[in-house]
Amino acid sequence: MNNTIKRAGNKKRIAFYLWVGLAFFSLNFFGDVVRFPETFLPRFVNNLWVVMYVIVVNFIFFEYTLPFMRLTWKRILLAPVLILGHLVLYSVGLYVYRNVGIELHIYTSLRTFVSVEQAMGYGAEYGISSFLFFGIVKHIYDYQRLKMSAQQLQIEKQEAELNYLRSQTNPHFLFNTLNNIYALARDKSSLAPESILRLSKILRFMLYETGGEYIAIEQELKIMDDYIALEKLRYDESLRVNFSHNIEDMKQGLPPLLLIPLVENAFKHGVSETRNHPFVDIHLSVNKRQLAFVVKNSSGATGGEQRVKENIGLTNLRRQLELLYTDYSLLVQQGQSNFTATLQINLASHV
Repeated sequence: MNNTIKRAGNKKRIAFYLWVGLAFFSLNFFGDVVRFPETFLPRFVNNLWVVMYVIVVNFIFFEYTLPFMRLTWKRILLAPVLILGHLVLYSVGLYVYRNVGIELHIYTSLRTFVSVEQAMGYGAEYGISSFLFFGIVKHIYDYQRLKMSAQQLQIEKQEAELNYLRSQTNPHFLFNTLNNIYALARDKSSLAPESILRLSKILRFMLYETGGEYIAIEQELKIMDDYIALEKLRYDESLRVNFSHNIEDMKQGLPPLLLIPLVENAFKHGVSETRNHPFVDIHLSVNKRQLAFVVKNSSGATGGEQRVKENIGLTNLRRQLELLYTDYSLLVQQGQSNFTATLQINLASHV
């Protein structure tokens, strides 16, 4: 498996150097043709012959020699020797390679040099320019790859954290629901079978409808309706629940089960602790991608009795909002015998 991945990576690197070589060839050949259009074909072949050499030399330097020099101090001390060796390849080596092409009748000598030193100097100029070109392009390419890898890692990290938060929310939600059913069963209530049936509907929804990144708002409303109906089985007619909504597009997407913690919080930490006239008022509006969700419920505490203490559901919700949106607010306020949670989200600010 590792060898397969390594071979695939090597093929990509080779392809990269071939593409850079093609770009270097195109620049040099275009410059030659502009100045000497009458020798189009031989200059094409000459540039193609020479660029094959510099592709190999630059590939060796950037992929093997340069990484080799970075590993240990002993290898770093060899750096001057290795660099000198590559300078020889860029000058003497290119001169020899050019002459091999002439001998094989591939390379056409279109330039006359008065000495071998001048010929090698010309080759060195070409070779070093290729080194600079390959080096700059490789640096930009590697930087972009590193940047993309960092972004991908960040995305994967956020997705993993979101999945973890959801994995916390679902069992917490089910645990509270099972407690409610247990209370009905303990009291031998005839409503216990109906509560189990409603729970099964909620479980089916959580298993098969919440696996994606989004669900339609109408599905979120449905799960809230089912949950409210399940909670109402525990209380008598003294409980007043008002659930209203104003939504311009029921099909627009929302992260699954994002709103349910506020509804659950209203029943578990509000209504269940209220002795007289328990109530829950829920209103959801979504217009022009602006979501406003207000949950107000009765509470056994008063504004002066205690500070707002956030439970795992609210803490979890805040972190999900941080990961999902850049423009949102979640305010919770303990009033006189009531508790209000207000969530506002600019749905267009999804990360």
